[in-house]
Amino acid sequence: MSRQIDYYFSFQSPWAYIGHKAFRQLVEAHDLAVVYKPVLLAGLFSETGGLPLAKRHPARQRYRLVELQRWRDKRGLDFKLWPKHWPFDARLADGVVLAALAAGLDPEPYLQRAYPAVWEQELDLADVAVVTRLADEAGLPGEKLAAHAASDQIRAAYEQNRHDAMAADVFGSPAYVLDGEVFWGQDRIELLADALKSGRGPYRPPA
Repeated sequence: MSRQIDYYFSFQSPWAYIGHKAFRQLVEAHDLAVVYKPVLLAGLFSETGGLPLAKRHPARQRYRLVELQRWRDKRGLDFKLWPKHWPFDARLADGVVLAALAAGLDPEPYLQRAYPAVWEQELDLADVAVVTRLADEAGLPGEKLAAHAASDQIRAAYEQNRHDAMAADVFGSPAYVLDGEVFWGQDRIELLADALKSGRGPYRPPA
């Protein structure tokens, strides 16, 4: 039986994009069952003591740009540090993932197009036409999913993911949760791989 991993992310997050290919390689190598849980970062940050980028100290903002360049090289990617349409409201793009899941469809082909659409192609994922086309190219019913993304059902699922994230001690994107143990950030993928290879039990904070 496949082990389950909860994958918290947002298309707003460059780190989720940077780590996605490495994450998928790990998923395939260990035959993991992925539970996709897109989450609204603004709400998560405000409730867990995080700050949106514009409110961080300039030293932290500068360091982030250096880190992005390092990981761009490390992962062999080619992306913009400041994409034309970033930041953007991710509710629509994230909502398409939730709508696909609600319809019993695999959202992964859409994710593989949506991430580079933001960071490499500089497309606007808040534009329904863009998101619809990306879903169509992924073999999904784009128009139907984009319409469903605005429904009360999907808004409720999005909010539930935020509550689930809080309950799991997730406070940013990406976060990979294995047996209740949180691996925050794409730079923890190697540690996640170690945990899977060793078969150890989950670590917990001391009581």
